[in-house]
Amino acid sequence: MHDDDAKLPTLVKRRIQAQVIGPIYAEMVLALGEEKAAEILDNAVRKAAVAEGRAFAARAPGGKTDMADFIRLYDLWTHDGALEIEVQEASDTTFNFDVVRCRYAETYREMGLGHIGHLMSCNRDGTFCQGYDENIKLDRAHTIMDGSPRCTFRYSYRK
Repeated sequence: MHDDDAKLPTLVKRRIQAQVIGPIYAEMVLALGEEKAAEILDNAVRKAAVAEGRAFAARAPGGKTDMADFIRLYDLWTHDGALEIEVQEASDTTFNFDVVRCRYAETYREMGLGHIGHLMSCNRDGTFCQGYDENIKLDRAHTIMDGSPRCTFRYSYRK
């Protein structure tokens, strides 16, 4: 990841990416069918999220990742109200919160891409952890992108 990429608000990055991905995805659906196109997009975005996680881990203070540093990273995703969250618990081993407003979902829907928003955005959350610190795991039962009233993020840190 280039340093300039880290300065760009994440919501802006996702909008720009969606402007490119949307037409490519539409062409993949025509050529391969929706199931195969979704599988390809899902795999590509997950791999990109792992790589992004590794890049952030490389910049962690002292090269050491932990839950406290991971929690600080969330400022990138919530910047400018991109996510409105209600934190239930934030500790050395747990980061539990609900998203009560997701402008990522709103943006994709406005762009006519709500049907693949989960592939472009939601599936990054757990796979980013794989690259950032394999000890951090995400359990999330609900997302706004899938029609729930809130996203239930439950991160745990296990050595």
